[in-house]
Amino acid sequence: MFINQAAIDYSFVHINIMNHKLFTGLFYYVTSSPKKIKMKMLKHCLLLLTATAGLISARAQTADEIISKHIDAIGGKDKLSQINSVHIESTISAMGNDGPSTINLVNGKGFRLESEINGQKIIQVFTDKGGWAINPFAGGNDAQPIPDDQYKAGRDQIDIGGPLFNYASKGSKVELLGKEDSAYKIKLTNKDSVVTTYYIDPTTYYVKKSVQTMSMMGQDMEVTRTSSDFRKTDFGVVYPFALDISYGGQFNITSTMKKIEFNKPIDPKIFDMPK
Repeated sequence: MFINQAAIDYSFVHINIMNHKLFTGLFYYVTSSPKKIKMKMLKHCLLLLTATAGLISARAQTADEIISKHIDAIGGKDKLSQINSVHIESTISAMGNDGPSTINLVNGKGFRLESEINGQKIIQVFTDKGGWAINPFAGGNDAQPIPDDQYKAGRDQIDIGGPLFNYASKGSKVELLGKEDSAYKIKLTNKDSVVTTYYIDPTTYYVKKSVQTMSMMGQDMEVTRTSSDFRKTDFGVVYPFALDISYGGQFNITSTMKKIEFNKPIDPKIFDMPK
């Protein structure tokens, strides 16, 4: 993404000059006003100064700089590029019940999530060509193709580094929206026009939350993923060992990672849809 740094620098110089003139004028007005008006105007001046300083601080880094620091924080480009596959074993909690869950991921080829709740097995698969799922809670035990809009929203899961890693080469665009809840807020739009908003901690540069609107059972729903308990693995990359997924505030699924293995041989046939 091209960024006109000269234009940005000029904008901030202009903002600073205008702020200086504004506050000089306000200071003169405040100091020459009656005491009660002085205190009220001074309070407003301080609030305006704080808001302006926050805006400038939030825009001080570009989206690319923040994303670069994020990639470095979770292990770096070189280390992430060495990962061909990931195997994860977790415990999930949903609707008051716990069950085992596994993820098998072959970079750029396929992602398979298999979970068990109340003795019912749920399978969800994304590949570079399509997706399918088995969900008895949706009324069937046979594999069904994932609808196109859901596939476009979820196929980024086949990329081990995540959607932010090498985002431009994947046809995605990013935009820094400032700060919210003490986190950098970055909007990513992928090549299918699917929008995901990432909240990146300004201290650790880990993604602590992502928000995406998805279509589920014919309805649009805001899905929020909140990550925590970040740990550096033996391979040298950082992963969140705790994940909470909120589906429009209607129900939640939590996942606690128990085991993670890198570059373990994975049979690609597990991504094939049963016939």
